[in-house]
Amino acid sequence: MIARVLSSAVIGIDAHLVEVEVDITPGLPTFITVGLPETSVKESKERVKAAINNSGYTFSDDRITVNLAPANIKKEGTGFDLPMAIGILIASGIIAQETMSRFLILGELSLDGRIKPVRGSLPTALAAKKAGYEGIIVPFHNRKEASVVNGISVFPATDLSQVVDFLRGFPTIQAEPSDIQMVFDQTPPVEVDFSEVMGQQHAKRAMEVAATGGHNLIMIGPPGSGKTMLAKCLPGILPSLTFDEAIETTKIFSIVGMLDEDQALITQRPFRAPHHTISDAGLIGGGNIPRPGEVSLAHNGVLFLDELAEFRKNVLEMLRQPLEDSKVTISRAAASLTYPSNFMLIAAMNPCPCGYFSSPTHECTCSHHQIQRYRSRISGPLLDRMDIHIEVPAVSYRDLAGREISESSGDIRKRVAAARAIQTQRFSKANIYCNARMSSRHIKKFCPIDDVSNRLLESAIDRLGLSARAYTRILKIARTIADLEGQAQIAPSHVAEAIQYRCLDMSRRRA
Repeated sequence: MIARVLSSAVIGIDAHLVEVEVDITPGLPTFITVGLPETSVKESKERVKAAINNSGYTFSDDRITVNLAPANIKKEGTGFDLPMAIGILIASGIIAQETMSRFLILGELSLDGRIKPVRGSLPTALAAKKAGYEGIIVPFHNRKEASVVNGISVFPATDLSQVVDFLRGFPTIQAEPSDIQMVFDQTPPVEVDFSEVMGQQHAKRAMEVAATGGHNLIMIGPPGSGKTMLAKCLPGILPSLTFDEAIETTKIFSIVGMLDEDQALITQRPFRAPHHTISDAGLIGGGNIPRPGEVSLAHNGVLFLDELAEFRKNVLEMLRQPLEDSKVTISRAAASLTYPSNFMLIAAMNPCPCGYFSSPTHECTCSHHQIQRYRSRISGPLLDRMDIHIEVPAVSYRDLAGREISESSGDIRKRVAAARAIQTQRFSKANIYCNARMSSRHIKKFCPIDDVSNRLLESAIDRLGLSARAYTRILKIARTIADLEGQAQIAPSHVAEAIQYRCLDMSRRRA
């Protein structure tokens, strides 16, 4: 008898349906798995055999063949353990085949029959819903993430016997309830608030502009000036994730196994801050079967690179494609996969190796050649992709000891949300969500400037030697500043402020 059980294989961030076919025929006791399985799938036969025996059922002593169809898709992971065990029990006559037409099954088995969590439950639930299945049986620890998919019942299981009884018609498993609004309401408060940052009004304003338009930003300043703290404050003023964005982000965290047991959705915009010793595969993604890197884990959120000049140059140069395309393609012999990487890049660096170049209170010990070599670690093409450059000077004693209460992240976030609403309406017919993602066509349509602004911009380009990319960056930032002020037209003051956010272009021109 041939048994058929539906499961799935995750490729990239999407799940593809896989039919687990089990055939038991008389012959020598063998267990063969075909259908392009990788090592962890091949090893499942030992877990399946022990789990069936230790759950009180009889494992067949005949020839067992398991086919994972379609055979042209690489199968990896341990999620096929439970479908294989159920298929063997169907082929042995313990479970009726008819019940399997309603469910998709996913889970790893322990030797004693317990069901362990697996990666990719959320993409699998989405695939099951799209295929029109009634429900999905998942490990108990994966119940929360799978339950956010409306229109499909999620049945969490703890062991193999419970699943067998459920498929035989006994009410041993109850569907997991889902309340998406409650999930969003449980979002924890921000860790660092802008009200805790002393001074640095210019930097705070730049952060607000960056958050409003989704612009990339780089900070240059001496150690202890508050660059890292400013970056950590940024998630607190970003607009909330939409449900679709939350699903996209959660799918990435699900396939790399970074969701907590009680976490149904990623409801806060990710903030990723990798160390400067990270490899290119860790930042961009990689492996024999490509896995997402930090640029994808920061999707719909913030990627913060502290001590930017300390990162290896080849690692930084790999950022250029995801910054431009909002996606990254990783090609290997086994597969070529594309992951989303729509993130804000926030970077921080010292002005020189010792950190005190142009500081009024500390003497810089670096030579001109050392400073030039240090700054040359950041290439011109990468700097061109940074919309906003700001200098963050050391905080004065007056600001540190002052009792003036700074504006909170909540107040700033209201202005950012209002300006983002303007952008959402503006780009309602386009596949973008903020000013930073405007193409040349959008810039021509939404960023017209008057004669005064034109002359101001022309003077800045001639004086600073700006590239075409820097020119479009200035127009996008000016559009964002106008949105913050609720202005339909870009004014000369908006262009002037946008030009001020190109301090590295000015310093390179002076050098």
